[in-house]
Amino acid sequence: MFGQVLARSQDLIAIYGLNVVSAALILLIGRWVSRIVRKLIHNVMARTKVDPTLITFVASLSYVAMMAFVILAALGKLGIQTTSFIAVLGAAGLAVGLALQGSLSNFAAGVLMIVFKPFKVGDFIEAGGAGGEVQKIEIFTTTLKSPDNKIIIIPNSKVGGGNIVNYTSEPTRLVDVQVAFNYKDDIAKIEELLREILDGDNRILKTPAPAVGIAKFSETSVQIAVQPWVKTADYAGVTGSILRGVKELFDSKRVLLPLEDQPVFLAKK
Repeated sequence: MFGQVLARSQDLIAIYGLNVVSAALILLIGRWVSRIVRKLIHNVMARTKVDPTLITFVASLSYVAMMAFVILAALGKLGIQTTSFIAVLGAAGLAVGLALQGSLSNFAAGVLMIVFKPFKVGDFIEAGGAGGEVQKIEIFTTTLKSPDNKIIIIPNSKVGGGNIVNYTSEPTRLVDVQVAFNYKDDIAKIEELLREILDGDNRILKTPAPAVGIAKFSETSVQIAVQPWVKTADYAGVTGSILRGVKELFDSKRVLLPLEDQPVFLAKK
């Protein structure tokens, strides 16, 4: 009887012992390979100057996915049916995906923004129904600071799902100030005086040359556009200076208008 048990044990060890050793080797080698691949992904993405948050997330996600495959392979080597495990994992993944639809869309939009970089920290943008200076670009949200010092946190799906206006991505911008005058005014003289205002501001670029001219006619007025090019950092200051210069021009009575015909100033954002 004892001999039969011993013989049976030896048979079981011979059959399953090799499988156990093979499963252990699969786990060890698989873990080693997964770590190497994770490090390789991290280094490749780091060399392409991808955002560090995205690098860590992608590297960790790839490691978890490979280890899941390795564990399933080891269980299969032990003779355990892995079909049910795969089905359970698939069902769980589907349930989690449905529950986190909004978060996943924010994540996908965040990844695209980090990869394609439509804006960077420090840029002034309009997106997702808000405007401000970009403070942080994260996987799920983008944080802006408004001109009146309010913090605005926008889900990335809203940022990436509409138009993004980046006001500071280019080194220069066109200032567009329009002044409405009465039809009876001397337009040539007004244009000359407006050019004098521009010539007196050294922040205005000489190339391209600033433009001053009639923009359009309305039923009651003529609109003259004042359009100089400036460095992006000088945009707000130059716009204000032009508007102030026009006001001072009329205050000095170098252009004479009846009180009811005072000009209307329009400055585009």
